[in-house]
Amino acid sequence: MAAADPNRVLRKLPLVVGVMGGILLLINRSLTVDISTTQSRSDALGILLSALLILIGLLWQQIQPQPPEVVELEGEEVLSFAPTLSPALQTELAWISHQLLTNTATRSLLVYYQGQVLLRRGILPPKADVTPKAILKRVMEQQKPVYLVALKLYPGRIEFDYLPSNTQGLICQPLGHQGALILGANAPRSYTQQDERWIAGLADKLANSLTEEFQD
Repeated sequence: MAAADPNRVLRKLPLVVGVMGGILLLINRSLTVDISTTQSRSDALGILLSALLILIGLLWQQIQPQPPEVVELEGEEVLSFAPTLSPALQTELAWISHQLLTNTATRSLLVYYQGQVLLRRGILPPKADVTPKAILKRVMEQQKPVYLVALKLYPGRIEFDYLPSNTQGLICQPLGHQGALILGANAPRSYTQQDERWIAGLADKLANSLTEEFQD
């Protein structure tokens, strides 16, 4: 369910007041038999003010766009690690995932590395397996993250069937050439540039730890 916009009424107030004021002025003018010079000047001023309010209301609709709609993701709360991980790596994965879930719009998170899912955390569907397809393969091969700002607009979203079906935004952040950090959000256009830098920094740290873990 989409979250209500708390500023919806405020944005529309000048537009509504301007329209109502203009209508009332026209009604008053039509019901007045004898129109004096003073009333004509007052009516003109009133119409000008109504037009100004309408213009402000229209501008506010553009200058103050509505925030992205937040949905309730379909799935269950999950926290699971691959059983072969060392306690130290589990601790690091738990810390990084907690930071992302509490400080960004992320609500679903997976760590995929060397053909296995090391961590699933957040709201997720029952499907746990990750099969790399076009987008995930490109992220790992080119070592460049992919940010899908509104996942429902991309035909390639079907490859992310291990995320909630109504995931709104997605980031695939490479973890070297052998893995990726996959993040799902409950609202479109919800990651800022600062979030992207934060995610990239955490991913670099995690990639170093994974390299050390899997080389031992």
